Amino acid sequence: MALTFAEDQYGKKLDRCLTDTLLKFGGGMVLGSVFSLLFFKRRAWPIIMGSGFGVGVAYNNCERSLNKSN
Repeated sequence: MALTFAEDQYGKKLDRCLTDTLLKFGGGMVLGSVFSLLFFKRRAWPIIMGSGFGVGVAYNNCERSLNKSN
């Protein structure tokens, strides 16, 4: 039976949050880039907006995960 400390669980949650943030940021950037190239004549705002949405969703998921009682 292995002992798990609260610091280890918190560290794992932070690692998952960082990974989730990077993936969602990258996905938003890629989606924004595709929309920018196909629909918006290579403007920068769809890339920035997609990246921002990705970070916002990741922040929401991370906040929920860290505030959960387990």
